[in-house]
Amino acid sequence: MTEIVTAGLLVIGDEILSGRTKDKNIGFIAEYLTNIGIDLKEVRVVADEDPEIVAALDALRHRYTYVFTTGGIGPTHDDITADAVAKAFGVGIDHHPEVVARFRERWGEADLNEARLRMARIPDGAELIQSATILAPGFKLGNVIVMAGVPSIMQAMMDIVAPKLKSGVRMLSDSVRANAREGDIGGPLREIANGNPDTFIGSYPFIDEDNKPNAPSGSSFARSGKACGRHGRGQGDAGKIARSPVEGMSQKLLFQSKGGD
Repeated sequence: MTEIVTAGLLVIGDEILSGRTKDKNIGFIAEYLTNIGIDLKEVRVVADEDPEIVAALDALRHRYTYVFTTGGIGPTHDDITADAVAKAFGVGIDHHPEVVARFRERWGEADLNEARLRMARIPDGAELIQSATILAPGFKLGNVIVMAGVPSIMQAMMDIVAPKLKSGVRMLSDSVRANAREGDIGGPLREIANGNPDTFIGSYPFIDEDNKPNAPSGSSFARSGKACGRHGRGQGDAGKIARSPVEGMSQKLLFQSKGGD
């Protein structure tokens, strides 16, 4: 049986918890990992506080195959992620000579101040995550991947690190638009889920184009609306088997809503 590869995500930053900055990374990372066969199992958001970051890292890195972090690797006093990672692993931290050399080339000695040098501090033994377009790098230490909080930089870092990660069987996903109220499909959907244990089946309500919950529509898929979502692994056989009863349930409820027996 193919190994299931799992991940946790640790979002770091007071600005996220206060609502001042709206997170744009969780959804991207979740979809990215799903597409390469890694199951994101847990997301935590913590403040810029050393004990909280260390505790979250210790919990997540022992539970999942990988831990991804975003935020806290910039030049200011509250950017303490690198220090927290070093503490969690019990290793030292210092200015990485390769990063310092790149900074000197970019800024020169006059502008290479203490704040900018903070971004060159990397835990001992960590592998840099960098490219020609990423000046201040992220890094990977053990199973922890540390990335920037700025979405565009984080996304570039994901592209760099992803080919180096092991992955499992991809989760395949499909949708059936039910055109029914969620309370009406709850019972039948439970029976279908029980009969298809190799497929994850869920209901995802929405307000349709007529501003009504699950109003009848001719749409076949949930891209624009209500869905009974199905997720399965491997070649999709389990998902294909589950699709038929879900579609049958939807057609039956639609028929009944129009006054059929």
